[in-house]
Amino acid sequence: MTTTEPDVLGWEGHPRGSREYRRLVLALLFAGVATFAQLYSVQGILPLIAANLDITPSQSSLAVGLATVGVAVSVIPWSVAADRIGRVRAMTASVLTATTLGLLVPLAPSLEVLLGVRFLEGAALGGLPAIAIAYLSEEVHRNHTALAAATYVSGTTLGGLLGRIVAGPVAEYTNWRIGTLTVSLIAAIAAALFVWLAPRPRTTLVHSHIRDLPKRLWVNLREPGMLALYGQGFLLMGGFVAIYNFLGFRLEAVPFGLPQSLISLIFVAYLSGTVSSRVAGKLATKHGRSAVLAGSTATMIVGVALTMASNLVVILTGLVILTMGFFAAHAIASGWTGQRAVHGRAQATSLYNLFYYGGSSVVGWIGGIVFQSLGWNALALFVIALALIAGVWAACLNGRLAQPVSVG
Repeated sequence: MTTTEPDVLGWEGHPRGSREYRRLVLALLFAGVATFAQLYSVQGILPLIAANLDITPSQSSLAVGLATVGVAVSVIPWSVAADRIGRVRAMTASVLTATTLGLLVPLAPSLEVLLGVRFLEGAALGGLPAIAIAYLSEEVHRNHTALAAATYVSGTTLGGLLGRIVAGPVAEYTNWRIGTLTVSLIAAIAAALFVWLAPRPRTTLVHSHIRDLPKRLWVNLREPGMLALYGQGFLLMGGFVAIYNFLGFRLEAVPFGLPQSLISLIFVAYLSGTVSSRVAGKLATKHGRSAVLAGSTATMIVGVALTMASNLVVILTGLVILTMGFFAAHAIASGWTGQRAVHGRAQATSLYNLFYYGGSSVVGWIGGIVFQSLGWNALALFVIALALIAGVWAACLNGRLAQPVSVG
């Protein structure tokens, strides 16, 4: 099996406030920016892509969906690579490869080529979410892993925000290719900062044979508590992406009729997720992860319900609230996955990301069909139902979630 051992006897991880802790958290924040700016740069300009290529909203969402499929199918291979070559080396290879592919996206001559490059870009990007939580769980003192994980998640929200609010206005006044190129250049700078800041791991990996991989995966998949956390990622992320994928189409239509430059500003709501993910980490330290996860899911449901209003201010308020709830829940669930796994941690967290991005791809696409066929309110009710299922699932397995699981 793959296990970890500290390179200094008795060392339990970087404490909060230490120089290494600050460098590690800041490095992962920049890595989150580089990854998610590229991953979701096209989401804010889907209406422009659909109009330019004369395709439907659900077809245009494939530019997001195939990239997240690439992430989903690559997280487990990346976790294996991380066990063999080290966490930081694997994340460095991931973010640099993805940045190179991101610079090729604007050169795609057709939809088919665009989707192909986006899939490969997503597969390269999968290295960061596959490894980041395992890396910080091994390198940060266990008393501070919830907050460190929340800080990493806040970096992913900043990246997602930058990708969307930069690409949208630039694309409207030029074209979608220039918009995505601008985001890729920003991501390249963030990637370079990650490579510069990431401290050398002090935890020594004890490698396992590749034939042990199915066993490590299966132990996770058959454990109810881990499945509950994986379910949070699949259901909540799927609903969240569905809302953001298609709200732009609703706002550009009557009675709102908003231009693309204004529609792209809805992603400023991501700033609320940047704040709420860190707040959730602090609250989890005081009140426990279960209570914060339940409250975050309930907050997301309230926000989705508000988007069913016909008043623009109420809709945008709901968007902020659901974003706060989602990223708080994601920060808790993702960090909890890494903390519960004792052995094979990279595979445990990779499975979370497999479900997380699988939900983004599958539910995000299904949400487009619901929206096209039945309208916005039906889509909102669909997302609320997913969140309710996630909440009930976690509540039913609360006892299991409180216990760590040995994965090996």
